Amino acid sequence: MAGPCSARLQGDAAAFTAALRTLVNNPQFSDVMFVVGQEQQKVFAHRCVLACRCQAFRGMLSQAPVGSSVPPQGPFILGNVQPEVFLAVIEFLYTNSVTLNSHIALEVLTSSVEYGLQDLCKLCVKFIKDTLSVEQVCEALQAAVTYGQVDLQQHCLAFIEGCTAAVVQTQGFRELSDVVLAQVLRSDRLAVDELDLVQAVREWAHVSSAVLERPVPEVAALPVRELRLPLLAPSELVTLESYNQQDLLIPVENIAAAWRAHALRRGSGVPSRLCRPRRGTRPRDHHKHLEPHAK
Repeated sequence: MAGPCSARLQGDAAAFTAALRTLVNNPQFSDVMFVVGQEQQKVFAHRCVLACRCQAFRGMLSQAPVGSSVPPQGPFILGNVQPEVFLAVIEFLYTNSVTLNSHIALEVLTSSVEYGLQDLCKLCVKFIKDTLSVEQVCEALQAAVTYGQVDLQQHCLAFIEGCTAAVVQTQGFRELSDVVLAQVLRSDRLAVDELDLVQAVREWAHVSSAVLERPVPEVAALPVRELRLPLLAPSELVTLESYNQQDLLIPVENIAAAWRAHALRRGSGVPSRLCRPRRGTRPRDHHKHLEPHAK
């Protein structure tokens, strides 16, 4: 006689998801409440859903206060997150899907990392890549570096390389950290002339100096190392020196090395990467003396 058979059969996943979606921020049957953002918006949820879907929420909802054996009843105050962002996280926990727009995607990515939600993180990265714009690419790159999203970093850098002249004019460019800006400046494929890039870095440095309340040379030390001064013509170096007397953006020895490259008609003593024209570098007569001799 044959033994009993068993099988796991799948019902209508869409109907199941739709039913769970009706529970998102629904006070009926909810047993936990969050007060979210400066707006102090109330968000209702169900402990069992949050706990089984997210380790971070499981810890938040089960850790009893000191001297008590009863789990905290809330409400839980989350003042540093936008309600729309938090609701996107809740939507994902209930339905395994998320509704994103360009205004919240980066913040939802941040929350996904904080809550350890790898699948949500992947969805955010895909959306950001698919909707990337000149105005948002630097902010996206900064977030990608901060949260170790290598694929998104590469995608953002390639985007910047394709429209560099427009990107360096954005507010996002001026808000990059020195480490991320230096990373961008290492690229050979930036579609902008070096003189324009020097000016963009100067503007970035003055903004960073004001925000961080530190001298221009100090905040700009790392990115300035990546400026390719030997590519500039003598007349451009003269103008650069004039501006430099006002803010000391570029160390004197860097400018001296560029002058030496002109005097010797080769890139001797200058790192080879600083003698390579970028994709957007306007040709100058002296460039033919730099590249073949750069070591």
